[in-house]
Amino acid sequence: VQLQASGGGLVQAGGSLTLSCAASGRDFSRNAMGWFRQAPGKEREFVAAITWNGDIVTYADSAKGRFTISRDNAKNTVYLQMNSLKPEDTALYYCAGQTRSGSLHSVLIYDYWGQGTLVTVSS
Repeated sequence: VQLQASGGGLVQAGGSLTLSCAASGRDFSRNAMGWFRQAPGKEREFVAAITWNGDIVTYADSAKGRFTISRDNAKNTVYLQMNSLKPEDTALYYCAGQTRSGSLHSVLIYDYWGQGTLVTVSS
């Protein structure tokens, strides 16, 4: 099972990026998917999550109004559209596939993780 995250890069403050996470080796169409991030010296934190059919999406307060999570189950892919980026958004962004019950904000419900894609926002 592999989650391949892509789309990171260097962008100026106020700019936009779209991250993608393509899953292979397992069908995640019946699982929630999430995005987390980890900045240097900090713990991994929740960014956004979406249920298997997209009926529920949830965001960290820091992402609300700027980020949009979506998914294409036919492609086994989840996306994170990030607008109005800030230097404090700089981090390694991970996608994750949910397998356990619990809060979508918790790392504990996700057993499958991508390798991360780096987002750097310059001021």
